[in-house]
Amino acid sequence: MTQVIERRIDVGDLTISAMEAGEGPLVLMVHGFPGLAYSWRHQMLPLAKAGFRAVAIDSPGYGGSDRPLEQEFYTASKMQDYLLRILDFYGAEQAFILGQDFGAQYAWNMAARSPERVRGLIATIPYDYDLAGRALLGSKARLKPSDPTPPESAYPDRLPTERFAAMARDHFVHFHYFQSIGPAEEELGNNIAEYLRRSFWSLSAEGNLWAWKAVSSAGSGYLDALPPAQPLPWKWMSEAEFQTFVDGYDHPDVMRRFIGGLNSYRTADANWVDGLAWADTDVTVPTLFVYGEKDPSFGFFADWEERMRRRVPGLREIIALEGAGHMVQQEAPEAFNAAILPFLKDLA
Repeated sequence: MTQVIERRIDVGDLTISAMEAGEGPLVLMVHGFPGLAYSWRHQMLPLAKAGFRAVAIDSPGYGGSDRPLEQEFYTASKMQDYLLRILDFYGAEQAFILGQDFGAQYAWNMAARSPERVRGLIATIPYDYDLAGRALLGSKARLKPSDPTPPESAYPDRLPTERFAAMARDHFVHFHYFQSIGPAEEELGNNIAEYLRRSFWSLSAEGNLWAWKAVSSAGSGYLDALPPAQPLPWKWMSEAEFQTFVDGYDHPDVMRRFIGGLNSYRTADANWVDGLAWADTDVTVPTLFVYGEKDPSFGFFADWEERMRRRVPGLREIIALEGAGHMVQQEAPEAFNAAILPFLKDLA
């Protein structure tokens, strides 16, 4: 009987905690924020039964992985190195890389920077639209020095933190709030369950992430901007599953409870600068894009599909899952698995 086992993987600077099941071609799954390796619980055994080695990691700063405070351990370039070391650990010359939220950023980077190691890519967020991306517009500057900084999360001009600050002039936005060390650690770390409940719900198909547009940045924390969640259980998460996430984020040091997610935002400028070298790189590896049709994060980029089709010549298919939001692999696991398995089997 196939079982899910836990592993500790030395990736050089730190140790990563991973869940593993099955034998065969490696499928490496990378979560986002908020998330854990447990975010892929519905994919582990179906992938293993289909003849794959399913591996889901706790990214640095999350769950059972090491949680250093220094931002240098959390850059996209570091994550690239960590993921390559994980492939080496499994003796995999190539792997399928599956990413959600920040995990999709790292998965796209693998396909752009080390395509020879990527057998196939599955992502839930468009290429180059992450917090340190250039919105698929390439390396060429579009603004004059005298032009105002655009309130855009991804753009070819101006550092991300400058753009986040421009966004925050109009209303609260967590991109900007998370840049200051201390306030978010204290607010979220002392309210783990409440934050996770509100965040999961707001990002889901039934939530209202954009409620923050009615909240001023002045004097506001993230819990002021996130609406209360519906009581658990939800149709896609039980109380026991939710408690697993709460326990996974807990840590004796409040500053480390959410450090993985917070430092993913705080490395945006460093990632944007480093990313210039690949800003004009098209993704040629076989790619499947699966997303929740009600993912609120897509409100940042209305024309994502046109741009992505132009910059991802390896794109095989775009699949929108009805009734799912940002946490697509958890909200619609059966439909998600049905979407990814044919793609994986075709390339295995």
